[in-house]
Amino acid sequence: MTTHFIAAEIDLTENPVELPQKVEAELQKRGEPLRWAIAEVDETQKTAKVEAVVTEK
Repeated sequence: MTTHFIAAEIDLTENPVELPQKVEAELQKRGEPLRWAIAEVDETQKTAKVEAVVTEK
């Protein structure tokens, strides 16, 4: 099992209630998320930068 630190950009123009599910779905593409946090929000482009630690088998 390997752990990786990754960054992903998430679109914020959709329903904010669905944000955690959207982040989890994006991270699942890269491995199993251990933890994640929103590190930065760009209000002009309506995006959020998410930093995460994921594991891969």
